[in-house]
Amino acid sequence: MRTSALKIPDDILLASRMSSKDIVVELAIHLFETGKLSIGKAKSLASMSLWEFQNLLASRGIPVSYDVDDYRDDLETLKKLKKNP
Repeated sequence: MRTSALKIPDDILLASRMSSKDIVVELAIHLFETGKLSIGKAKSLASMSLWEFQNLLASRGIPVSYDVDDYRDDLETLKKLKKNP
């Protein structure tokens, strides 16, 4: 798995009054809401459980649909977890 670092300048953090973690969560929500990430990928980006992420979406009135791509993502995650317990 390849990862990338997201550099957020301190002045942006101060202006937004958010932590870098909060900004990543907001990014995950936005990418999910716009259909760019499945719920499985978005909750992983947000470092949340599916339950936590779904509750956050519900608290913002963002509908959750679980489709075939989400199912495939979850299957792929389960396969990876089996390989790396």
